[in-house]
Amino acid sequence: MAARAFRFGVVAGQPTSGKGWIEQAKRIEDLGFATIVVPDGMQRVLSPFPALAAIAAATSTIRVGTYVVANDYRNPVMLAKEAASLDFISEGRFELGIGAGRPDAERDLAMMGMPFDRGGVRLNRLAESIGILKSLLEGKKTSTSSSYYTIDEAEIDPKPVQQPHPPMLIAAAGDRMIELAGREADIVAFGLQPTATEADLASRIDLLKAAAGDRFDQIELNLNLMGIGERAHPWLEHRLGLTAAKLRELGTVSCLFGTVDAMSSNSNPGANG
Repeated sequence: MAARAFRFGVVAGQPTSGKGWIEQAKRIEDLGFATIVVPDGMQRVLSPFPALAAIAAATSTIRVGTYVVANDYRNPVMLAKEAASLDFISEGRFELGIGAGRPDAERDLAMMGMPFDRGGVRLNRLAESIGILKSLLEGKKTSTSSSYYTIDEAEIDPKPVQQPHPPMLIAAAGDRMIELAGREADIVAFGLQPTATEADLASRIDLLKAAAGDRFDQIELNLNLMGIGERAHPWLEHRLGLTAAKLRELGTVSCLFGTVDAMSSNSNPGANG
């Protein structure tokens, strides 16, 4: 695998105020983080596209992204329009993260009067959506009549700054999602349990390699960090009873332990993720 520098980002989306949201983004940029990404959901978080547009207007270097858009919430033509507009506004700093939907997406879809289909259906619909998105973002007039979408000579303008299209992150946990990501993604976000070990991650990477073939070296790998140094995310202890000490004992790949130098070293157990 080709050497690639680490990028560190922040998952955000729960500000106390509009002003606080902008100030937080500026501080994250000043601290040297590479990206700010926003989840997609009906509850507890901002709507990602207006939230990211506000950040893009207030910053100059940090990249912005969705983490991740739930595919079933939006028609792919409208999603392509939103993605292209945000890439245009940010002058080429947008990354489109997309997935088939979290388990709690069922409640969101119920509020919209839409069904929460079984996983295989959602995955197949996502695969079709990705094809439409890429075609439109590449500036092509797009028509299709398929199992899930009927699109008639759709096109979007203005075009995104990044060509052929903004980087696409695909969130993947199961085998079929990882195989889809291997074929289509620029960035793959591995959906692992907080207690997953390096061996667990390695098995997912092996599956991705097999699916990606020659393009594997072009794919960036993404993993959420659940703990840094001697501190774990409070949610882990409150919901799962997992402390930093317990995570260290388990050898979880989602935590970086020790000093700053140790956490930056490839010899650190958590740094290989």
